[in-house]
Amino acid sequence: MENKRPEWTSYLSFIFATVGSAVGLGNIWRFPYIMGENGGAVFLIVYLVMISLVCAVPLCMELAMGKIYKSCPISVYEKINPKFKPLGYLCFITPILIQAFYYVVGGWILNYLWIFITNSSVNDFSAYFQTLSANPFLSYLFTLLFLIMAAIFPYFGINKGIEKANNIIMPLFGIMLIALVICALNLSGAKEGLLFMFHPDFTKLTPKMFLAALGQALFTLSIGMGIMITYGSYLKKDVDVKKSAYTLIFFDTLVAVLAGMIIFPIVFSTGIEPTSGAKLVFISLPQIFSMLPFSSFFAVVFFFLLFFAAITSGISLFETSVSCFVDYYKFKRNKASVLTFLIIALLSLPASLSFGLLSDFKIFDKTYFDFLDYITSNMFMPFGTLMVCIIAGYFAKNVADEAFSNSKYGRFLTFLLKYVIPLIFIYVLITGLN
Repeated sequence: MENKRPEWTSYLSFIFATVGSAVGLGNIWRFPYIMGENGGAVFLIVYLVMISLVCAVPLCMELAMGKIYKSCPISVYEKINPKFKPLGYLCFITPILIQAFYYVVGGWILNYLWIFITNSSVNDFSAYFQTLSANPFLSYLFTLLFLIMAAIFPYFGINKGIEKANNIIMPLFGIMLIALVICALNLSGAKEGLLFMFHPDFTKLTPKMFLAALGQALFTLSIGMGIMITYGSYLKKDVDVKKSAYTLIFFDTLVAVLAGMIIFPIVFSTGIEPTSGAKLVFISLPQIFSMLPFSSFFAVVFFFLLFFAAITSGISLFETSVSCFVDYYKFKRNKASVLTFLIIALLSLPASLSFGLLSDFKIFDKTYFDFLDYITSNMFMPFGTLMVCIIAGYFAKNVADEAFSNSKYGRFLTFLLKYVIPLIFIYVLITGLN
């Protein structure tokens, strides 16, 4: 007899879980940086169009696939057509590869949180970050600590583990985010920062901006890697997929905008330009915090915010891997969690060493860490998203029917699904490979 599949106990729990998955490091540091590089307010307008029209469609499809077929990505694609099973394997492999380098960054966040909580005296954060990332023992130790934290909740299941974690973390995340916004808006550069964010200059509009906005929207919504299929599979039958997708988009975008309302007042108050990636989070901002009023408060709350964003995304990545072992390979959840843990622990070891002992080891002229980031972000995720649109548009029309309910707006989205969005993602794939 088949075991009854667990379901989210409430719609709010589902929203907390999906928003927790989507809201990650990209919302806190990547969105303000990309916005800063692409004209500020005008980029925000383009981004809203891209996320609400282009990326909302595959998001709806993934949630609907999970809701209809009630299984992990491998089984979902196999149920649609056995020939599509390799796409399910892609959704199994992609989260594993992402976790292998994502948890290294999570470990760095844990380390910084520790040094700020304990008031450790660090004067040169550039030198400190280089030492931390190059230290094989310390970097891998904190990677494993973060991995344990991400793994423990899926181990206890959907309701007792993942739901409880997100139901506590996401409200705390929201409170901390608003507290930092209030503090940032009292800085001397708040007015300039807000004008930069919300007063568009359409002379800065460029074709490149559309691609940057689409890349950020795709990056932030956790689509193309099986997470939303997995989380959608725990939905109750009466949940409206399209409404759920746009609720997720609203909160995900709100977090990104609020993050900008923290970063840009800080930047304009100190005269320091925001930079991308690890340098912004682990070098520039910690240095800036020491120049601000309430510096200790800013630093601790900001890195707690980063930790919460990273851990909820880590939980969803880990659960996607576990669900494949449970649903397709018929493992018990506890054994599936342990096996996933061991696989990620093994794969993340060379990623944590990519800045030290293995810095000279290159794959296609990239470090192991950068190679995993490149193939997942530029190849696997856009390809997975493209396949979702093609399959839902031409081979599994019940998926689009479930998502769009044959409304006028739904028919418009179906048109985009079949004839417009696949071409966009083909272009994204070609551009990403160059």
